[in-house]
Amino acid sequence: MVLAVRGATTVKNNDADEIIAETEKLLLEMADRNGLSEEDIISIIFTVTQDLDKAFPAVAARNIGWTSTALMCMNEINVQGSLQKCIRVLMHVNSDKGKNDIKHVYLNSAKVLRPDIGE
Repeated sequence: MVLAVRGATTVKNNDADEIIAETEKLLLEMADRNGLSEEDIISIIFTVTQDLDKAFPAVAARNIGWTSTALMCMNEINVQGSLQKCIRVLMHVNSDKGKNDIKHVYLNSAKVLRPDIGE
């Protein structure tokens, strides 16, 4: 069954190394909590807030060795008062898990987006 795993994180600075490093942590945590390998991952859509423009977060997936996964990076809609310096991930996966068994991951200041599940 194809399922979606959501995740988000934030960075403190608009810095390429920090954007990529925090995205790597997020991707690895999403995979680990859901028992996923690259073979399970169909595609990943990354979005970033408009204040992050120093790196494509998709570079993180390539850095950790995910070379056969389809990737796309996009800008978030700029909404007044929304969380800044935020990287969001939507990962489409093949899994035998039920929809309610998927573990979504929210790190750093992105925990405010889903206080019911952020760790």
